[in-house]
Amino acid sequence: MSLGEADIAALFITLKLAGLTTLILLLLGTPLAWWLARSKWRYKFLVEALIALPLVLPPTVLGFYLLITLGPNGPLGGLSKTLGGPSLAFTFTGLVIGSVLYSMPFVIQPLQNAFAAIGNRPLEVAATLRASPLDRFFTIALPLARSGFLTAAVLGFAHTIGEFGVVLMIGGNIPGETQVLSIAIYDHVEALEYGQAHLLSGGLLLLSFLMLILVYAVNRRFALVLR
Repeated sequence: MSLGEADIAALFITLKLAGLTTLILLLLGTPLAWWLARSKWRYKFLVEALIALPLVLPPTVLGFYLLITLGPNGPLGGLSKTLGGPSLAFTFTGLVIGSVLYSMPFVIQPLQNAFAAIGNRPLEVAATLRASPLDRFFTIALPLARSGFLTAAVLGFAHTIGEFGVVLMIGGNIPGETQVLSIAIYDHVEALEYGQAHLLSGGLLLLSFLMLILVYAVNRRFALVLR
């Protein structure tokens, strides 16, 4: 049994979506996680709660409000339409926006924990050697937090691959455009095509398991090196 053209297209869309979402979250989430780990602002918990909201919010709720926001009559969708672009709902761009918001805690929280675990002493030592704050961040903080970056990247990528409710609400189910693997599996099950569903599900199961093995193996090795 082999994958059909629609399944192969869904696979490429899923990998593209997961890769782009993870990259965006690492770029945007790194400075935010650093600020969360270092800031003494008394209301920082409000930002942390907002970031963690997708962990407890039903995906369909988030997807519904994103659909309204990205639709032709919504704030972002209407702005895009005014500027001559398409509405963002039911497009790959809309999928990226929704995936970034939905996978945000899975990237920012590991980064924040990794930065917090560094402590003040290495940074203070670097400061006594006249290292600037930027130098301390790039030469001290980032190398020491590398295991956190791996965990964040793997969890963000894997979580995006497994999305269903949010991507279905925002992107619909357009083969070759917004249909991802999770939706393709649902379509096969609904059509009683269990062989195709097993093939896709088994592939995702194996990929997720291997990525988690990588995270735990690297983190264990990193912990042994620090002892």
